[in-house]
Amino acid sequence: MTSYAVVVPTLVRDTLADCLAALAAATGPHPDAIVLVDDRRPGPGSGAAPLEHALSVLGDLRERTTVLTGGGRGPAAARNTGLRAVTGPWVAFLDDDVQVGPHWCAQLVQDLQEASPDTAGVQGVITVPLPGGRRPTDWERGTAGLARARWITADMAYRTEALKQVGGFDERFPRAFREDADLALRLLDAGWRIRQGRRTTLHPVRPASRWVSVKQQRGNADDALMRRLHGPDWWDKAVAPRGRIRRHAAITAAGAAACALAVTGHRRAAAACALGWAAGTAEFARARIVPGPRTRDEVTTMLATSVLIPPAATWHRLAGAWRHRHAPAWPEVAR
Repeated sequence: MTSYAVVVPTLVRDTLADCLAALAAATGPHPDAIVLVDDRRPGPGSGAAPLEHALSVLGDLRERTTVLTGGGRGPAAARNTGLRAVTGPWVAFLDDDVQVGPHWCAQLVQDLQEASPDTAGVQGVITVPLPGGRRPTDWERGTAGLARARWITADMAYRTEALKQVGGFDERFPRAFREDADLALRLLDAGWRIRQGRRTTLHPVRPASRWVSVKQQRGNADDALMRRLHGPDWWDKAVAPRGRIRRHAAITAAGAAACALAVTGHRRAAAACALGWAAGTAEFARARIVPGPRTRDEVTTMLATSVLIPPAATWHRLAGAWRHRHAPAWPEVAR
């Protein structure tokens, strides 16, 4: 029988109890160990009560569960903390906002048993339920994209041997963004394979602030690190959408130029740049509004955030490029 452990990095959100309850209810051979890495920053909000409530749903699996402290250093570091506590041949990483399917444990074991010796990882099938009766919002569409994403650690099983060979997750990625693609590219460079499994996991759309899309622009700093590590063609290697960073930079440059030219008295040039900024911003807002529900609240949110996103994205990309300017490219690892 193939043995495995489960590692869940968590900020102890309300979703954690549902995640653990689904794991405990899944049929099939249960994990030899469950490692929860509490990655909340030390402080008033990191009490024990919410975590104890989540642990109470595990039933008999509670005895196999270990809780470690991550220190708030991000999911990559938290997963490495959990990995160091795993002694078995396989480790399955789950995010704390997913719910594994009813037969997940049995399907996972089958996925692992079918893995060839050169297979480092087996990815689960992610499903994102969307509301019926209306078009999804921008946030819901973004979450739905996880169902098509490669190598995401929302449900990913890896050989511990392979992870240790390439040094685990790169802890310079502080967010749940790009750290999974970076690890996968290093494993592939080392000669390993990663394949799609059959097990299924549900990823509900969790509530989010109307400004969440602006906050997400911090991921552009991680894109800058990916470029340093894996070269300018990393988008193609990772089969990742390139995004709008070039358009965002152009819109931001036009807006900044309009302000500078207006201050120095060059009114016509300022007006031309302002027109370019307005046209670019309007096109961006329209691209986000048209596929959505077009309610007053959604349209208002899209208009406001479409003004803020280009400069935010550009700033984080430049800041990331400067911060990681000395990061060396990853060398290929001989297997």
